Amino acid sequence: MDHNPDRIAVWPGYFNAKTSRRSGRRVPRDSSVLKPDLEGLFIASRALGLRKIKREERVSHPNRPHGKEGRLWVSKKGANESIGASTKEEILQLIGGQWRQMQKDQRNDEKEAQKRGPKVGDKRARSQRKGANKARAAQARAQRSQKRRR
Repeated sequence: MDHNPDRIAVWPGYFNAKTSRRSGRRVPRDSSVLKPDLEGLFIASRALGLRKIKREERVSHPNRPHGKEGRLWVSKKGANESIGASTKEEILQLIGGQWRQMQKDQRNDEKEAQKRGPKVGDKRARSQRKGANKARAAQARAQRSQKRRR
């Protein structure tokens, strides 16, 4: 691919919370995410307001040739117009912050759905819940009987 000074390559590996800065993470821990992938990076970039982006799948980073993580090409000019970030570092931190917030929201939604329990018509989930309650009750009885023996 020919050189274009207006484009920035953004790799999902830049946002991996499990890797160190030395290993290739380019954003601070508070802007990093667990298990970054190209789809999440693309969605976070769109949610942030970036419009001039191009997704390139099954491409490996030069320092990580074993993994075909893909990359995102972001226009510097488009990023400056839409979000006001002119440097690659600013763009990466804004994308990382947005992505991390999206992951937190998704986890909170999943927890809320689990607290609410299964839907009314979902017989399979209800029966699993009933079985779990029976197991908890049996465990509580066993603990009470052990306390009595002491």
